[in-house]
Amino acid sequence: MNDNTDYVPPPVWAWNKASGGRFANINRPVAGPTHDKALPVGKHPLQLYSLATPNGVKVTVMLEELLALGHAGAEYDAWLIRIGEGDQFGSGFVAVNPNSKIPALLDRSGPQPVRVFESGAILLYLAEKFGALLPQDAATRAECLSWLFWQMGAAPYLGGGFGHFYAYAPTKIEYAIDRFAMEVKRQLDVLDRRLAESEYLAGDVYTVADIAVWPWYGALAKGLVYGAGEFLQVQDYKNVQRWTDQIAKRPAVRRGRMVNRLSGDPSSQLHERHDASDFDTRTADKLGAAG
Repeated sequence: MNDNTDYVPPPVWAWNKASGGRFANINRPVAGPTHDKALPVGKHPLQLYSLATPNGVKVTVMLEELLALGHAGAEYDAWLIRIGEGDQFGSGFVAVNPNSKIPALLDRSGPQPVRVFESGAILLYLAEKFGALLPQDAATRAECLSWLFWQMGAAPYLGGGFGHFYAYAPTKIEYAIDRFAMEVKRQLDVLDRRLAESEYLAGDVYTVADIAVWPWYGALAKGLVYGAGEFLQVQDYKNVQRWTDQIAKRPAVRRGRMVNRLSGDPSSQLHERHDASDFDTRTADKLGAAG
């Protein structure tokens, strides 16, 4: 990577060198599969192919919340997609998500399978399918959807912007870190001001908006991502802290965070989930074997 301030982009960009940094081995300028690999299929109508990144956690939390509400049709199989090993470029995965990103959902409950990709689309699809966690009155629904789509637009500045340049880029670029740190702090302030006037993002009720935002900004508020808690002074956002702690106590959230997780204490990991009893029967030995 050239960090020379005199760098001038060429007339035509060419992919002729490694991008560097963490995840460089999975970045490429073309789409499509790199190898043939069919996806496994379990016993439930809902088949999830994912990893416990913030975007993946959104969907497993959503499914666990639906089950907690009594929606038996939300039972699901969660298959692990190891993005560091390129599983997302297998032909089966690309058929479900042509964008080769986790999570991807296949709903086999109808006469023809329905694929859903992009985490926000999956949350909305499930909310509408089960009639839950999405307000029905027009004003609250609009507020909910506004915050849901706010997360879709805001998180790339946090992850691909700040997170990349602060934690993963091979060269520390002051301009890039300052630019994205300023934006992330602005986003935290946006959330903090909203949560000063409202218990949850859409109002008094917990919705898909909270499920979408929490895995990204809740983790950030607790200094759990990028090692940037002190740098961003996340403790100053008191309302975000309150909301983060409140959601973290939900049993469905605790379960959803564990699914497809590969990092942290082994007791916090459930590499694959195929039945509700998996949470009770997992052991460190089983987790090690699955890994």
